[in-house]
Amino acid sequence: MRIRQLAALAALLMLSACGFQLRGAAPVSAALQPLAVECTTRIPETLCQAVREQLRLGGIESSPPEAAAYRLKLSQFKETRRASAVTLQGAAAEYDIRQSVGIQVITREQIPLVALTDVHSSESYRYDESSVLAKQREERAIRETLHQRLAQQIIFRLAPLSAERIQAILERSTAAEPEASPGP
Repeated sequence: MRIRQLAALAALLMLSACGFQLRGAAPVSAALQPLAVECTTRIPETLCQAVREQLRLGGIESSPPEAAAYRLKLSQFKETRRASAVTLQGAAAEYDIRQSVGIQVITREQIPLVALTDVHSSESYRYDESSVLAKQREERAIRETLHQRLAQQIIFRLAPLSAERIQAILERSTAAEPEASPGP
């Protein structure tokens, strides 16, 4: 019994030393606080909730836009569903669902920390005409899974935004402003 406890302790120490984190708990910098999550009307609510939940798991609390120093904007949500395989009778045997969403992180002063970029996710599933209701439920579950994946990808895009990196972006932005203004 003592050997098992020592082995478990050794495994725990190794995992903590290598930077292991539970899935979904992305290392989002506290420098992004306070952060507002803004979703346009076309963004599914389950996707917005998944992003907020992933942020919460990463230790970042969402704030209202007027109180936030930074804003994470989600826009341009797209979803396509297409047949990716057909039966001998010409009916769809497999479908592919693809989702994408545009993300952007800006400061209160409208300085972009993450320029508008798209993140994508897709999943395929088999379709059986004899169990249409079950396949509709499966398709809804797949959509929610894709929302979770998109949320995780968004969080991983935020991970590099440390306090130092944010400061460097802000300094470059203020240094570029005088050059942009016309001379006398």
